[in-house]
Amino acid sequence: MNKQAQFTLHGRNPDVLSCIANLSNDEVFTPPELANRMLDMLAEAWAADHDGANIWADKTVRFLDPCAKSGVFLRQITSRLTAGLADEIPDLAERVNHILTRQVYGIAITHLTSLLARRSVYCSKQANGKHSIARGFASEAGNIWFERLEHTWRNTKCEFCGAPKAILDREEGLETHAYAFIHTDDIKTRLAEMFGGDMQFDVIIGNPPYQMTDAAGGGVDSSIYHLFVDQAKRLDPRYVSMVIPSRWMAGATRGVGDFDGFRERMLTDGHLCKLVDYSNAREAFPGVEIKGGVCYFLWDSAYNGLCEVTTMRDGESITAMRELGQFDVFVRDPRAVVILEKVLSKGEPSVADILTNTEPFKYESNFKGWHKNKQADDIPIYLIANRKRTIGFTPRSQITKNNNLIDSWKVLVVRGYGAGETVPHQILGKPWIAPPPSVCTGSFMFFYVSSEAEAISLQSYFTTRFFRFLVSLRKITQNAFRSTYSWVPVQTWDRQWTDEALYKKYGLTSDEIEYIEAVIRPMDLSGDVEDE
Repeated sequence: MNKQAQFTLHGRNPDVLSCIANLSNDEVFTPPELANRMLDMLAEAWAADHDGANIWADKTVRFLDPCAKSGVFLRQITSRLTAGLADEIPDLAERVNHILTRQVYGIAITHLTSLLARRSVYCSKQANGKHSIARGFASEAGNIWFERLEHTWRNTKCEFCGAPKAILDREEGLETHAYAFIHTDDIKTRLAEMFGGDMQFDVIIGNPPYQMTDAAGGGVDSSIYHLFVDQAKRLDPRYVSMVIPSRWMAGATRGVGDFDGFRERMLTDGHLCKLVDYSNAREAFPGVEIKGGVCYFLWDSAYNGLCEVTTMRDGESITAMRELGQFDVFVRDPRAVVILEKVLSKGEPSVADILTNTEPFKYESNFKGWHKNKQADDIPIYLIANRKRTIGFTPRSQITKNNNLIDSWKVLVVRGYGAGETVPHQILGKPWIAPPPSVCTGSFMFFYVSSEAEAISLQSYFTTRFFRFLVSLRKITQNAFRSTYSWVPVQTWDRQWTDEALYKKYGLTSDEIEYIEAVIRPMDLSGDVEDE
C-alpha cells in the first residue's frame, strides 16, 4: 500500500475541509478544529472511565456519525485509530481496513454529502473503487450509507420531521431531505438493514441539520436537531456527542415533537457530563451566523451528576461544575446565577403578569387592514410598516380580542430584537408608550397599567440594565415572548427607576454590578428607533 495514504491530507495547510462552503446556516459543515475538540473531550472521558485507557487503541469500539456531511468526524476518528492501533495491528493496510470496515460508520444526509464523506474517509467516492484505501467492501457505499427517502406525509406535514409537503414532496432526482436516521420508529432495526447484523455503537457523534424550513408553506421553521439527539440515545450507546444550536437552553423554540420535553431531559437526566457553549457561533463556525450561538456536549449513559460547563465568549472561557436543572431553562453564565438567586429570593410577582401574549388584539405583524386617516369609530393602531414604527387607524368595532385592554395605558415592546451574540448588547428594542384608546399589531406585545404616570414609571424600569439583564437570561434568540420576562419582578409604579436604586434594593455587589454593565449597554430613548 502507498505510504502516502496514511491520512496525512488533513495535516496540509489549508485542510480542504476547512475551505468548503456551508450548505446553509441549517446544515453547517463542521470545521476540523471543532471536530478535534469534540474528539479530545470524548477521549478524556473514555480514559477517565476506563482506568486511563486510550480509546484510539481499542479495536472493538464502534463509531457512528448519523448525519455525515463532509465526513470530518469519520476522517478524524480514522486518523486517530490508525495511529492508536499501530502496536496491535502493525500492518498498515490491515489496520486501515479493519478500522474502515469494522469501526467507522456513517449515514449521509444527501447524495452529495455521501460522495464527499466517502472521498474524505476512503479517499474515493466509491468505497470499493480502485483508489479506495479500504479493501473489504463489496459496495460503493461501504459503511457510509445513503439512499434517497420519501417523507411520510400526514396531511400537509411529514409525521417524522414536520417537513412541509408543499416544499419537499419532490420529483425523482431532487433531494427530499428526509433524513434516514430520524425517519423511522425502530432505529435499531433500521441500522441492521443499513449495515447488516446487530449494530451496537459505543459512540454516536455528529453535527445534525438544525431545522426544517417552512418558508414557502406560510409557517415558520421548525427545529429538528433534537430529533437526532433523542434517536441517538435510543440506540443505547455509551456516549453521544453532537454540536447543536444553543437555543434549546432557553426561550421559546418551535420544534417537531416534544421539544420542551427535550430541554427538560437534557437539563435533568444527569447524563450530560460536559457542555461547551459558544454565545457567538462564529467562534465555533467562522463566518457563520447562528442566532443564539451553538454548543457541543458529551452525554454519558453511565454518568449521573453535575455537568462541567465551559462558557466561551470573545475568546475567553469560564468552566464550572453546574447543576443544569436548577431552573426550567439553563442560565448560560454561572456569574448570572448568583444575581438571579438574589432577585428570586424576594418572591415578588413577575412583570409577565401584566404583559400580553403575542398578537394581543389578534392582528398579525403584517396586518394590512389599517388606514392613515381617522374615520368614525376608529382608534389608533400601533404597527411597524416598512421597518418603521407607525400609527394608523382601525375600527374599534372590529376588535374581538382583549377588548378590556383597549382603554388601558400601554407600554409597547417589540417581540423581535437581536439576540445579543456580542457584548455589551441592548437585548430589547426601545419601548413605546401608547395612550388609550389604542390597539397594536402582532409586532408588539404590551404591558398594561392604569395611568400615564404608571406607564412612564414602567418605561423607566424597562430601560434599566437590571431589567434587560434579567430578560437576557431567558432570551437566547431574537424573539422575546411573554415567558422571556418571567424573572423580572414587578416594582411600584410611582417613581423613575434607575439601575442604582435596583442594585441597592437587591443587594448586588460591585463585582455583580460590573458584570451586568459589561454585558448590557445603556438604552437611550432619544433619537431614532433601531427596529425590527
